[in-house]
Amino acid sequence: MTAATADAAPQPVVGLDLGGTKIAAALFGADGTVLARHSRPTPARSGAAAVLDALAAAAAEVDPGRTASVLGVAAAGVVDPRTGQVTSATAAIRGWAGTPLGPALADRTGSAVACDNDVRATAGPELAALRAGHGGHASLLFAAIGTGVGGAIAADGRMLHGAAGIAGHLGHLPSPEATGLPCTCGATGHLEVIASGPGIAAHYERLTGAPVDRLETVAARAAGGDAHAVTAITTGAAAAGRLLGGLANALGPDRVVVGGGVPRIGPLYGDALRAAFTAELMAPLHGLVPRAPLFGPDAAVRGAAALPTTLPLHRPGARR
Repeated sequence: MTAATADAAPQPVVGLDLGGTKIAAALFGADGTVLARHSRPTPARSGAAAVLDALAAAAAEVDPGRTASVLGVAAAGVVDPRTGQVTSATAAIRGWAGTPLGPALADRTGSAVACDNDVRATAGPELAALRAGHGGHASLLFAAIGTGVGGAIAADGRMLHGAAGIAGHLGHLPSPEATGLPCTCGATGHLEVIASGPGIAAHYERLTGAPVDRLETVAARAAGGDAHAVTAITTGAAAAGRLLGGLANALGPDRVVVGGGVPRIGPLYGDALRAAFTAELMAPLHGLVPRAPLFGPDAAVRGAAALPTTLPLHRPGARR
């Protein structure tokens, strides 16, 4: 059960970022200063209860004096901030789908909890910066391309969450380049299976018949002149660019941000994505180009810490 949003008065807050391999935690002062940090491995193979316990332990580590009465959690999976539930998830964290993240963590910590998907939380600081320059009425299209393809969409200054918290999951839009390829969600032909890091590596394997361990190996071979590696990278990049360009026509964003690990492999990827994106744009959007994120590694945990100011709070002992 959800409760009212946090009071407007600034107060210390704990931000937690839950990924498939690592939990990052930070205690933020009322002025936004980081007062303490902690990280620990995610017990992803040990089940949801173990992950919740690890989140609670990470919060206690950065705030042993319990100075913060609220905490925000940015979590992998499809998260509905209104119910606090993980409504869908991959197998990266065993048994994560269906977890009552907000209520269960509130019970473990004794603090009020706001929660959201990790990509939307990461996009939060981007939206705040954009709103500051657009009178509060900014629109943002944010893509995170890494092991999967995630996203966030904000319209007229408000982050969209959608039914069951599913808004922004760009990786599960259809992509012609992925036609017939099975997706982790159970469907076929989605962007994630051609544009993510594993998707690009898998495409290289299909082209060559040779196994490859990771995306960085494909990037190194492309830099060495391997035509199949170049094709795998530019195909994934162009698929992402075309999809983002089409979405830009539908949404009219003031800013398009492309982050995650895949764009960091170099200009071959970035140039192909930008060219495909630009080719899709309608005339009023000419000049709009995908940008790198403004914020660094702290973006997710900082965005998590801001969630209690905008999302429902789940309180200890609330009826389920």
